[in-house]
Amino acid sequence: MEPSLEKQIKTIKRGAIDIFPEKEFDAKLKKSVETQTPLRVKLGVDPTSPDIHLGFTVVLRKLRQFQDLGHQAVLIIGDYTAVVGDPTGKSSTREALTHKTVLQNASSYLDQVSKILDRDKLEVVYNGQWFEDMRFGEVMKLASQMTVAQMLERDDFNKRYKNHTPISLHEFFYPLMQGLDSVNIKADIELGGTDQRFNILVGRDLQSNAKMSQQAALCLPILPGLDGVQKMSKSLGNYIGVDDTPKNMYGKIMSIPDHLMRTYFELLTDYDMSEVDRWLAGEKHPKESKSILGKYIVTQYHSEEDAIREEAEFNSVFASGNKPSDMPEVAIVEAQLENGQMWIVAVLEACGFGSSGGERRRLIKQGAVKFDDVKCADDKAQITIVDGMIIQAGKKRFAKLILS
Repeated sequence: MEPSLEKQIKTIKRGAIDIFPEKEFDAKLKKSVETQTPLRVKLGVDPTSPDIHLGFTVVLRKLRQFQDLGHQAVLIIGDYTAVVGDPTGKSSTREALTHKTVLQNASSYLDQVSKILDRDKLEVVYNGQWFEDMRFGEVMKLASQMTVAQMLERDDFNKRYKNHTPISLHEFFYPLMQGLDSVNIKADIELGGTDQRFNILVGRDLQSNAKMSQQAALCLPILPGLDGVQKMSKSLGNYIGVDDTPKNMYGKIMSIPDHLMRTYFELLTDYDMSEVDRWLAGEKHPKESKSILGKYIVTQYHSEEDAIREEAEFNSVFASGNKPSDMPEVAIVEAQLENGQMWIVAVLEACGFGSSGGERRRLIKQGAVKFDDVKCADDKAQITIVDGMIIQAGKKRFAKLILS
C-alpha cells in the first residue's frame, strides 16, 4: 500500500455525499496506511435484472478506487437478499424473484462489473453461503436484534405504515440480512448509495452485537438519468446501459442536459474537477465538453477506437446534417401494406420510434418525421413504402425500410 494518507483521502472522498462516522472512517484509513494493512471494503449487489447501467457504476468505480489504493474489495452477490427484495425507496412490496432467476442474472452481472473492477483482486461472495443453511433458531436470534419501532424509523416503511399500505414481515428482514453480510465478511467499510444509509447502520449495530469492530460507511449520490430530473432507471427509460453499443452510449451522453455535466464528470470519470470547472465555466463550448465525456465513457466500456469513430459519426450526422453510415434495417412484409401503403404511425412503431401512439403522433405533428428527406406532419397520412426508404424521427433516429 504505497499511496499516502492524503492521496487516499482525496481519491476516496471525491464525489462522496455522506461518510459516517467520518472520524472513524479517517481513523481506519490512517491505521491502514500506518500498518500497511488493507481495509476490507464491502459492496453488496442484488442481481434483480440481467444488466446494469451507469447509475450503478458510480459505486463500482469507488470500489475500484479502493482496489487501486491497495485495499481488499469484497463484492457480495445477494442471491438470497435479492429473493427477499430491497424495500428501500419502495411504496409497495416488491415482486418476488426466484433463486434460479437471481443466479442467472448474477452471471451476467459479474461479466459487466469486470469492465470496472479488477477481477484478479476481487473477492466475490454469495450470501447464500450463510443464509441457505441457517436454522430457525438462528433466524429468531437475528430478528431479535432489532425492534419494529426501529424498522418504522425508515422513511419508506414509515410512509407505508401511515398510509395503511401493507408491509410484509419478510421485508423487515432485508436490512438484517444486509447487516449480517457485514458481520460474516468482517467489513471495515461499506459502500452504497445515499438510500442505503439505514441498511448500513444496521450492519454497524449487528457488528457491535457480535463484539466486532464496526464498519464505517461511504455513501454516494444517486446518478440522475438522461432527463436530468429522476434517478437513472431502466424502468424510466432514462438510462445508459453498460452493454449499450458505442453509438448509443455516445449519442445518449451528447443528449444530457447541460446542468448534468459536472455531476457526470465527477462521478463517472477521473478528470481533475478544477479542470472540468474551467471547461464548464466557458473555457470550452458545452458540446466540446460533452464530447470529452462521451469519448471517456465509450473508451471505458468499449475502446478508444470506438470513441473516436462515434465522435466523427456524430459530428457528420448531427453537425453536418449527413445521414449515419450505418442504421438499423426494419423489415416490412408486403402483406402488411394496403395498396403499397402503411399508416404513418404504424411505420414509426415498426421502426421502434416512440414509446406510445401518443408520442409518435407528437413527433409527426411537430414536423420531426421525414421519409427520404420529405417531412410529413399529418398523423393520418398513408405512406407509400419503397424498398430502401430512409425514415428519420428527430435529429438522432434513423431507420431503413426493407420490403420482404
